[in-house]
Amino acid sequence: MPIHIPTLGRAALLALSLLWAPVQAADTSPTTPRTVPDTIAQRVLACTGCHGKEGRSTNAGYFPRIAGKPAAYLYNQLRNFRDGRRTNAAMTHLVDPLSDAYLREIANYFASQDLPYPPPQTANAPAAVLQQARTLVLQGDASRKIPACTHCHGSAMTGVLPAFPGLLGLPRDYLVGQLGAWQTNKRHAVAPDCMGSIAKRLTADEISAIATWLSSQALPAQTHAVAANTRPLPVDCGSGLQ
Repeated sequence: MPIHIPTLGRAALLALSLLWAPVQAADTSPTTPRTVPDTIAQRVLACTGCHGKEGRSTNAGYFPRIAGKPAAYLYNQLRNFRDGRRTNAAMTHLVDPLSDAYLREIANYFASQDLPYPPPQTANAPAAVLQQARTLVLQGDASRKIPACTHCHGSAMTGVLPAFPGLLGLPRDYLVGQLGAWQTNKRHAVAPDCMGSIAKRLTADEISAIATWLSSQALPAQTHAVAANTRPLPVDCGSGLQ
């Protein structure tokens, strides 16, 4: 008994057959093997999903910019994630199987990226908040053994070689999160952990103010980390000297 196919069904089958024919032909035709370049730029694409193209990031979210940071700083942080001094499941998963040599190669790659910064993230912050933070950043508070941020991170806050990072151009939420992580022992550095000690002396309001001030500052014309300090550091700091 013949099967009746409605007119609409016949038209649909005809359309599908016409669509399928070229697909079959394409599937059976010779194809050019796909090759992936074996370069460090290709291999670190896994990093750019969070940190942005070439590590430049943006100032709108939580993920920090890593492009142009001192190579020794980036290397230290990759080791910290791998060795458990910093906690982030995604970062630990990525770097856990990697050797020191490979981590250094990744750090050198991102340190070599010389890219423009976005405009400051924070605008129209209260003047009193900015003044409170500016005092701590530029002068510190000797009565509580809090050194000025500029002593270690440079007078322009763009970093100091070999391993102190610049703090301008980072998202406010990231800055608050990292200072809070030091306060609560969620983040550590190689001993002596100077930032851990300093962060614990700051109040929650001061951390908020410092993050607000840093994220509101425009970058100077010279955005690179400067040469190593010749003056002694105000505190013993393990990771900043490696």
